[in-house]
Amino acid sequence: MRHHGEVLRALIKDDALIAALESDPSTASLDERQRALVNYALKLTTRPAAITESETEALRKVGLSDAGIHDAAAIVAYFNFVNRMALGLGVELEDEYVR
Repeated sequence: MRHHGEVLRALIKDDALIAALESDPSTASLDERQRALVNYALKLTTRPAAITESETEALRKVGLSDAGIHDAAAIVAYFNFVNRMALGLGVELEDEYVR
């Protein structure tokens, strides 16, 4: 999250939100759409086999189209892939990304 957090910091400029997302996403101050996306990302990351229609329905309820849900899944999967590659290869963050 540290490296990816830098991108998020640049986009939203809210260190308190970043800290909450890093430590305990359930405490982050998010709107309904953001909360649904974070919940989906967490479940897809930690328990992908447990994803059911209820998760995708929650995303539809907050306005995501099927294409938007596909994009969310692809982005989450991509970040998970990249993180696992980096961890599996022992890649360490460059000093500029470590706070």
